[in-house]
Amino acid sequence: MDGSGRWAEARGLARLDGHRAGERVVRQLVHAAPGLGIGTLTLFAFSSDNWKRPPAEVAALLVLLRDFLLDFQHDTAAAGIRIDIIGRRERLSPDLQQAIEAALSTTRSGQGLHLRLAIDYSARDVILRAARACAGDAGADRDGFARALQAAQHARFAAPAVDLLIRTGGEQRLSDFLLWESAYAELYFTAKKWPEFGPADLQAAIHEFRARERRFGCLPRPTHA
Repeated sequence: MDGSGRWAEARGLARLDGHRAGERVVRQLVHAAPGLGIGTLTLFAFSSDNWKRPPAEVAALLVLLRDFLLDFQHDTAAAGIRIDIIGRRERLSPDLQQAIEAALSTTRSGQGLHLRLAIDYSARDVILRAARACAGDAGADRDGFARALQAAQHARFAAPAVDLLIRTGGEQRLSDFLLWESAYAELYFTAKKWPEFGPADLQAAIHEFRARERRFGCLPRPTHA
């Protein structure tokens, strides 16, 4: 979810206003996702590298995340949406940790959309922790390593490999997001900033995704006259 701060600056607003506008987009897309055939939606809310931003902005972002979780958990629970949080927890404030635990508990029984929020997340750190956990296990395979990844990122529930990875804001890189899980993901980059990216844009991205041929290293299936 990239470009919220730049979107605000271009309009003479505070960067936090952009993040608040981006939060409203999150609410729209979460409710639109099931109708578009999405079963699992992972949103990169706060990366481990985001700690390098000015302390005031970091503090404001984390308060925004806390308030979002406290408020939105009831809407998601009513809609059957199950929230999961991936990433480190120990560097987060106690009140944000409490908001996370409340959201996990409130939505635990949801059977609809699996909504995952990546907070203080780094794919490289997760892979490193999983590799350390598997060290010395000569019988470890990809499935076993995937389970170690799930534990390393504190995920409650397993998630499938990424099919479609969307990045807004005009940048064309993964920026340490779900590197293992995105091995065969289709990549979709858009110049639209996150506050400009609505349900119609998500639908357009999915439409393009479904038009692509995914071979996973195999040859195309032959067509018969």
